Amino acid sequence: MPLNVWVLIAAQAMAMCTAPFIVFIGSIQGRALASSPEYATLPVAFVVVGTVLSIKPATWLMARVGRKPVMMLGTVMGTVAAGVGALASWQGAFALLCLAAVLGGSGLAVVHQYRFAAMESVPSKLAGTAAARVLLGGLVAAWVGPEIASIGGDDPLHPFLTSWLGLAAVQLAAMIILMLGYRSSSELPRPVHEGGGRPMREILANPVIWVAISAAAVGYAIMSFIMTATPLSMTEMAGHPLDDAKRVIQLHIMAMYLPSLISGWLIRVVGIRRMMLVGMIAYLICIALAASGVSFHHYLSALILLGIGWNFLFVGGTSLLPQGYSDSERFRVQGLNDMMVFGFQAVASMSAGLALSSLGWAGLLLLAIPLLLLHSGLMLFWYLRRDSAVTQSH
Repeated sequence: MPLNVWVLIAAQAMAMCTAPFIVFIGSIQGRALASSPEYATLPVAFVVVGTVLSIKPATWLMARVGRKPVMMLGTVMGTVAAGVGALASWQGAFALLCLAAVLGGSGLAVVHQYRFAAMESVPSKLAGTAAARVLLGGLVAAWVGPEIASIGGDDPLHPFLTSWLGLAAVQLAAMIILMLGYRSSSELPRPVHEGGGRPMREILANPVIWVAISAAAVGYAIMSFIMTATPLSMTEMAGHPLDDAKRVIQLHIMAMYLPSLISGWLIRVVGIRRMMLVGMIAYLICIALAASGVSFHHYLSALILLGIGWNFLFVGGTSLLPQGYSDSERFRVQGLNDMMVFGFQAVASMSAGLALSSLGWAGLLLLAIPLLLLHSGLMLFWYLRRDSAVTQSH
């Protein structure tokens, strides 16, 4: 792998810490600072909102000034978010905590573009491997983020103040890694004018675009939907201790990122289509296992399969997307892709609590089935249309 890919892995391991950091302490600190308990989870929701709102500006800037300056700006946003979070802890201000979450989400919108930068730094046959390798940085972040968050939780005067300062240090480390290691000379040429390439309507007429977006969006939505509801289902409905729920979520996160060691190789060996099919099968087995019982091992095995399914669908969709656009169109299509992916994630994570309270655990799981059917239909249409095109060419 070229140097840029390794630099992006290291930078992702640092910059991505914002997400698990806020997921871990956002609702805890929110409950302590909010005027009413129902507002406690708003900081966690605002991370996703900040991400969705910032994807389009981030890709727009990348198309004009290149990826490196915007990736540096993303780490600046992460550092500012940490500073505002520290100020929220110092002043006990819930509004500042929510602002820190939005700013943190803005920085994460840029981090999510790292995988595309990695794919463009390698030959096309290695693009899937490069994207998967960068996701491995998320495995480190998933463990480092909560560890940093727990540093200042016991401060009696200003809880989590030290935690936010620790996050600022990590974001600055990501900035230094990018500044010293990333080589802009390896980037593809930027579009010569705004809206370069075909009109978006013509691009979207290609079913491969919809299959790629659907794989990542459906994969993220189902994963967020079930994962968000799992701790509440385990502790309040099934009576498991909090430590068991924590262990299930940690192992689920490992299952999300560890397959990246082989998912790029799998794409080359079995192809993107078969790998996405395996991801959907993993989701179906996950749903069946989770619905069949509420023991610790039911939750654990289901959440591990949920992580594997997410990886295969997300990496598969990310690797397939470049087959539907030219170099001059990449920023527009990548921006649209991430807006839909993280928009779906936002809706899923925000609605999980309502679905769980109104439908129960089994009812929530069944809501994932229509999304899998949607993606299956798009894949079938793509498969039939591609085979029809091959037949006509002969």
